[in-house]
Amino acid sequence: MIAKFESRLARLERAVFSSDPEQTLSARADKSAAGPSGGVRVLISQSYFKKKRSVAEVKDALAKNDFHYRTSAIQTALNRLSSRTGPLTTAREDGKKVYVRRK
Repeated sequence: MIAKFESRLARLERAVFSSDPEQTLSARADKSAAGPSGGVRVLISQSYFKKKRSVAEVKDALAKNDFHYRTSAIQTALNRLSSRTGPLTTAREDGKKVYVRRK
């Protein structure tokens, strides 16, 4: 019985304390990077919004970072993050809404 617990404990310790990102419980354990809003926050932290970006460009960048969401979900996250006090602001170019980091 004790040997069984020791093997389970060793397996858990390897999963939790491993330096290999593939072996950890979650490669994205950071709670702030959860959901579409978290994915956009990751892009903001990577200075992705130095240039004006459309929703399609943001969706492609999120997909490259393993955030796969519908365009409508990404649009909602962008709208919420571009509120008056948010880190992004919006503009219109050629009739389309674009997003850029607030200065």
